[in-house]
Amino acid sequence: MSSFNQSVIDEFRANGGKVGGPFEGGDLLLLTTTGAKSGAEHTTPLGYVRHGELLLVVGSDMGAPRHPDWYRNLLAHPLVQVEIGAERYAAVAVPAEGARRDRLFAHVVSAAPGYGEYQANTPRVLPVVVLERTGDTEAPPVRTLADKVMEVHTWLRAQLKHVRAEVEAHFAAAPGDERRMPGLGLQIRQHCLAFCQSLEFHHTSEDQHLFPAMEAHHPELGAAFERLRSEHRTVARLQQELGALLADIAGADPVRFRAELERMTQELTAHLAYEEEILLPPLAGIPFPPQAAKP
Repeated sequence: MSSFNQSVIDEFRANGGKVGGPFEGGDLLLLTTTGAKSGAEHTTPLGYVRHGELLLVVGSDMGAPRHPDWYRNLLAHPLVQVEIGAERYAAVAVPAEGARRDRLFAHVVSAAPGYGEYQANTPRVLPVVVLERTGDTEAPPVRTLADKVMEVHTWLRAQLKHVRAEVEAHFAAAPGDERRMPGLGLQIRQHCLAFCQSLEFHHTSEDQHLFPAMEAHHPELGAAFERLRSEHRTVARLQQELGALLADIAGADPVRFRAELERMTQELTAHLAYEEEILLPPLAGIPFPPQAAKP
């Protein structure tokens, strides 16, 4: 199967998303996930169904008794890469729950009846995953390292805003509303995971690579970099505290939860603003992507 999938992937990429064989004429995309345990990238060809502006994939595995590996991967690492036609973009993978899942699955079956047969062949509920494009398709061009930092910060701010909006919707919903399912709603969990994992990667990259390189050229900013590292540790602690709250959001005290989320939001927002104040001026003159040195 891995050999067959690789042949499909190669044909897809060589022909702008068009393939022959059993997938000829069908709606096919490539989904790249990060291994839940290995951390390695895995690319899988999948059929998809559009629902308005939403892009839906189903964890059918042709009616197999277990969820496919790509689905387990995205539960652990919700940031994925989507290739559709000749386009490639980042997305957050959000499994639908409850009544919303049922509505979306009914739409999928109406467009592709085979998924109904797969569901009939297995006792597990086939997951329906919404692939939400990240970022703004009209985002300004990234020409310098300062632009790249701002692109990351803009995305982080947007994801944090998304998490806060979903938390408010959860607490505002009446008991029994699908937005207030028992346990942690997958939609909130996936966006929070995407935000926290991206923030952790961003800070680790800065601490290990960007800051040491910049300190070598700007020793006068040593105290500022030390403050930024300290703030990174504070934000990491806040993420852990928020994660502990999210683990039992159904039983969480709304007042305490909102207060913790607001505290983290304020500290993170102040940190991003200070980081931009310190980093953007010296980074504005550095091209991105880096240019090879002339011989």
